[in-house]
Order: sequence, then C-alpha cells, then structure tokens
Amino acid sequence: MAKDCSFDIVSEFDRQELVNAVDQVKRDVASRFDLKDSGSEINLEADKAITITTKDDMKLRNIIDLLQSKMVKRNLSIKILDAQPIENALGGNVRQVLNLKKGLSMELAKKIVADIKNSKLKVQASIQGEQVRVSGKSRDDLQEIIKLMRQNEDKYDIALQFTNYR
Repeated sequence: MAKDCSFDIVSEFDRQELVNAVDQVKRDVASRFDLKDSGSEINLEADKAITITTKDDMKLRNIIDLLQSKMVKRNLSIKILDAQPIENALGGNVRQVLNLKKGLSMELAKKIVADIKNSKLKVQASIQGEQVRVSGKSRDDLQEIIKLMRQNEDKYDIALQFTNYR
C-alpha cells in the first residue's frame, strides 16, 4: 500500500528577519541626510504591527520604501504588510500603522480548498486552524498543487509558504 504524502499551506513570516529589517531601517533613518533630523520613528509592536511616525507624507513614503527594500533583501514578502490609513499625530506629525498578516483566515482557507478541489487532481485538502493540509498518494500531484498555489498567489493577496512536505 502506498504511503500518503502531504504538505501544509501556511502564511507566516520569520520574526527575527523582520526585527533585523526594522533595525536596519532605524539605522538608515538615523544616518540618511533627508531623514536624519526629521524626528522619525519606526516601532515593531509584538508581531502585530509596525508603526511609523514622521514629519510629512514624503518622509513617510521614503521610510516605507526603505522598509520594503530591507524586507525583500531578507526574503520577507511585502504582502505581510497591511497598510492602514495615514493619520495625524501630535506636533503636526503623521503616523501610519502597518499591520502584519499572519495565518490564513477561514474565508481564504475555504477559497484555497475550493481551488484545490477544482484542479481535479487526486489530492485531499483540509483546513487545520490557520493552515491547509494537502495530502495525496502522488508526489507529482502535490507538486502540481504547489505550482497552482504559486500561480494564484496574487489572487489570494497573501504570502503563502509550503511546509512539512513529506
């Protein structure tokens, strides 16, 4: 009897790499001539959000671009950032909160399972908390599912990873 193979579809990020990216941005803000004395702050709040406070919209956009470039260099997807509206802060500053997306929502997990079932491949998909487990007898079918998920990643608007492949 053939043994079932499986993998999990998850949406996570490496917390330490994110901390390192934020620290690099803090150092760059302190040393760049256009941001040096702007009183800009960037804070990572317990895996929930990144808060950026600065003088004006232009500096805010520069800091966000800097953060995104540091994240890409550290193999973090910028899709984990969920930008909230820009708000006014004390002292004429502006603040933007970038929430961090982690885990699959139930609606998204259902959409992923439906797409897997519509692929007509001989695999089973089941929702387990904030991840989707895909199992099947053929490793080739599982590879096809991974390929399908990578093609549809823009449709889901979230960074997907494939773990526990066995």
